[in-house]
Amino acid sequence: MILKAVLIDDEPGNIDNLRVLLEEYCPEVTVVGATTDAEKGRALVGGVRPDLVFLDIQMPGMNGFELLQSLDRIDFEVVFVTAFDQYGIQAVKFSALDYLVKPIKIAELQAAVDKAMSRRQQKTQNGHLENLLRLLKAQQKDEHRIALPGLRETRFVRPGEVVRCESSNSYTTFHLRTGEKLTVSRPIYEYEGLLGDYGFVRCQQSHLVNTRYIQSWVKDDGGYLLLEDGARIPVSKDKRDAVRAALNGP
Repeated sequence: MILKAVLIDDEPGNIDNLRVLLEEYCPEVTVVGATTDAEKGRALVGGVRPDLVFLDIQMPGMNGFELLQSLDRIDFEVVFVTAFDQYGIQAVKFSALDYLVKPIKIAELQAAVDKAMSRRQQKTQNGHLENLLRLLKAQQKDEHRIALPGLRETRFVRPGEVVRCESSNSYTTFHLRTGEKLTVSRPIYEYEGLLGDYGFVRCQQSHLVNTRYIQSWVKDDGGYLLLEDGARIPVSKDKRDAVRAALNGP
């Protein structure tokens, strides 16, 4: 299978560099169009119906997110391209979408292309991208959903439904208030940054807890958090100040 790709970036040099990298390291990708103008990019996508779009986020006039929001239909995969960890990357990460930071690393480019190829072959609906668009539109945090990719499906869960996260090596298990457990193949530190603004606190190396479900902080046995579901989560010495600050609020 060959992926038809479109490149949209306001810097011509970035387009040229990405085109060269794709030609040399991703033979399964054929570039069928490129533009430095977001408005023209919108027309280009509608005209050539690509399988994959490499999209710069920060562009003059219309940014990458606005371009996507302006489309009537999105039946392609997207890999975002950014010069740095800028505005919007949080939402991209929250939706478990791929993004590349300039200068682009070959291994990361190949990994992003492989994922896009897999999704196109499975012909699955792009729920990740739909979740991103919902995030950008949502006014309240309670409306946000985080993408949790599993082996067979990706679940989109409101942070408020998550009681705690527990790590095991490079895997993280999400414990939901319903009692359900969802395991994803990503380390817990990635979610510490994503969920910090939603009331979560890292209380120990292997545990990330939603403060709304903390019933009490028991100081016996080295100190642990007693959660509403009865779970006892240890608090390490180096995390006590962070837990105290999270429970006391600003």
